[in-house]
Amino acid sequence: MTLSRSVKMFPLYTVVVVGATCLVGAAVAQGPAEDNLPFTLNGKTWVSKKAFIDSGGRCATRNVDSIEADQIEAALARFLAAAGQGSSTKPGKPGGGPPPPVTSVVVSVYFHVINNGPGIENGDVPQSQVEGQIAVLNAAYAAEGFSFSLVSTDRTTNSAWYNMTPGSQAERQAKAALRVGGADALNIYTANLGSNLLGWSTFPWGYAGDPTDDGVVILYSSLPGGTAVPYNEGDTATHEIGHWAGLYHTFQGGCNTKKGGDLIADTPAERSPAYGCPTGRDSCKADPGLDPIYNFMDYTDDACMFEFTTDQGTRMGAMWTQYRQP
Repeated sequence: MTLSRSVKMFPLYTVVVVGATCLVGAAVAQGPAEDNLPFTLNGKTWVSKKAFIDSGGRCATRNVDSIEADQIEAALARFLAAAGQGSSTKPGKPGGGPPPPVTSVVVSVYFHVINNGPGIENGDVPQSQVEGQIAVLNAAYAAEGFSFSLVSTDRTTNSAWYNMTPGSQAERQAKAALRVGGADALNIYTANLGSNLLGWSTFPWGYAGDPTDDGVVILYSSLPGGTAVPYNEGDTATHEIGHWAGLYHTFQGGCNTKKGGDLIADTPAERSPAYGCPTGRDSCKADPGLDPIYNFMDYTDDACMFEFTTDQGTRMGAMWTQYRQP
């Protein structure tokens, strides 16, 4: 764990996938060539990693269209104005500037391991991997003022829930039976997800209308040390919890920043999701900055992503205060 996270602090590394081994620091070129070879994940093979990304498997969190996004942003602006603060992402608007950053939120985590029987091959991940996942989250979110405290781990053998998909009866049943706590409680469910998915999440503004649904679902083999190479360092959970905290994908809105994009001022515009670790990618050449491939809210390999931006942290803090703070 410590080695892989320390390597992440240096963006100019390379990753080579050989079978089930991830070699960091190998002297080979990065870029689309190595990522357009046949790609296998969780027993299924795509013609390329791009094909996997295009299939929607990297993240099945629902799309927030521009109408809903505008409504959410307007509600956030009203909330901050009532508190005597400005916009969470656009300093300088009336209200006194952006809210102060969150510095000491401790998130209680309830971990639900859904399996198909005993043994890691059936999704019954060991406690060491659960604790490793919490360590990854604490490393990723520390600079944003969030820490994660594991309250409990429960294990449920249920073959129907084991292959759940978003919005399915299996998901509803599992969450209704297992979810613990209120809006400030993070419930993480691991299983062998159907439709070749890595994970999905709810957004904070959805809690009031459907508390039972709130939480994050991830592929069990994406936990640190799992077999879902190159998505096995725990950052599927990091990414999905970003949604749970109120963030969109870095590529939301594409190059058309007039429509708001991801509503984060310090993430450069990005035409489409990045995959692999395409150093120097610039998909919106008319806009300043290279694509944010190292950002946790893109679609790059776990070994490639290592950061949230300052404005992302500010937005997560504002969303926490508006929707999740007890």
